[in-house]
Amino acid sequence: MDDLTTLRADVVACRTCPRLVEWRERIGREKRAAFRDDDYWARPVPGFGDPKAGLVVVGLAPAAHGANRTGRMFTGDRSGDVLFAALHRAGYANQAEAVSADDGLELTGAWITSPVHCAPPDNKPTIEERDACAPFLTRELDLLAEARVYLVLGGFGYQALARFLGLRPRPTFGHGVEVPLADGRTILCSYHVSQQNTFTGRLTPDMLDAVLARARELTG
Repeated sequence: MDDLTTLRADVVACRTCPRLVEWRERIGREKRAAFRDDDYWARPVPGFGDPKAGLVVVGLAPAAHGANRTGRMFTGDRSGDVLFAALHRAGYANQAEAVSADDGLELTGAWITSPVHCAPPDNKPTIEERDACAPFLTRELDLLAEARVYLVLGGFGYQALARFLGLRPRPTFGHGVEVPLADGRTILCSYHVSQQNTFTGRLTPDMLDAVLARARELTG
């Protein structure tokens, strides 16, 4: 029987996409100067959180020197700083910072994943890489049976999730867009918590807080 533990092991062991395998491992060897003493994870990064989550956050892919270094989604980079601070304010995380996989962070009522589990060059996975990783997302979302709200961070995650859910026609992505599904679940859309968006003010803390507050309303 499939379960989240089995899924995690399968994700971590995957070597399906040659370009991603080469990139994630090369980054793990070359490292960034600030992290030269770190032992990089340099493998696919599995989803994590509360198995009984009502909220599932769907990102894009691990960052080369963030999750690809620490081994946990959104952990160890500026995007994660923004996301976990907001999850903490919303009551989904027990702390506002995520610096390593063993830093004590716990999520309650929330799960974090992405359509692609390996760090891609330039943060841009290909459609073929997304499709190769899709069976993992399908298994994961099937196992998260209590999910009522999917919060997608960016258009890439939105497209992958809509594909999984068979959503046609697919409403145009935009921050704050809310897509009710026929079975009572809901997709909420947010701009990605990338530095490009947060540094320019395209995505502000208040904007992210509002989306998470709406997620809390929908999940009860």
